[in-house]
Amino acid sequence: MVLGYPVNELIWLALLIVAGGVVTGFLAGLFGVGGGGVIVPILYEVFRFMDVPADLRMQLCVGTSLAIIVPTTLRSYSAHQKQGAVIPGLLRLWTPAAVAGIVIGSAAASFAPAEVFKIAFVTFCALMSAKMLFGTHRGNLGTELPGRVVLSLYGFAMGALSSLVGVSGGGFSTAILTLYGQPIHRAVATSAGLGVPITVVGTIGYIIAGWPHMSELPPLSLGFVSLPGFVLMAPIASYMTGYGVRLAHRLPRRSLEVAFACFLLLVGTRFLISLF
Repeated sequence: MVLGYPVNELIWLALLIVAGGVVTGFLAGLFGVGGGGVIVPILYEVFRFMDVPADLRMQLCVGTSLAIIVPTTLRSYSAHQKQGAVIPGLLRLWTPAAVAGIVIGSAAASFAPAEVFKIAFVTFCALMSAKMLFGTHRGNLGTELPGRVVLSLYGFAMGALSSLVGVSGGGFSTAILTLYGQPIHRAVATSAGLGVPITVVGTIGYIIAGWPHMSELPPLSLGFVSLPGFVLMAPIASYMTGYGVRLAHRLPRRSLEVAFACFLLLVGTRFLISLF
């Protein structure tokens, strides 16, 4: 027994977290996403085993997920930037709007049904994945990026969504950029950059939100962030990011589009299942 838990079960949980870190880091580099769709379900099972109260379990999963994603998005963005694939100036416009969305989305989550946002996200994933799988340009919103006001509204929406479901917003931003005719490689690279402010601000918010519940949370928790979960998964995820980036820039445009469409289907299915 270690800290009151059977050693063999702790080993399996540690292996599960390590495997999640490998997948998370690879996805971060390949698609410019944070990998929260992988992290949250894994952590949910870990915290369920640790008897974290059900009414606090999801918050701890989301907060820890955002903290883990911080180094992976930083490394992913840095690697994509070295490839010269980031859309110039867009992140400076999107960041303030996304941060505002995180703040408002966190407040809205306290009284608005999360199911509404999940249904909207599932619908979006289904439509975008179908469009990319069939390789059609029908339904594109334009051949170049819209004006500052529209782009800022997109940034706000991505921040709000990310704060509700514990992701970096990369899946949403990559899809939006491709709808405006941006090459998939540039969309992925720019989305990785947007994940940096979203995850940093989101992590801080969940740390603050969890302070009143410290007595009910597992040992070594910093608000709604589990430090053991972060320490185990974050270094592995960050290390694997470089492999995802290299593969992203080697894949042909069409192959990357199909792979991203499949990723959207998986993430959308995960949120659909959570509705029941």
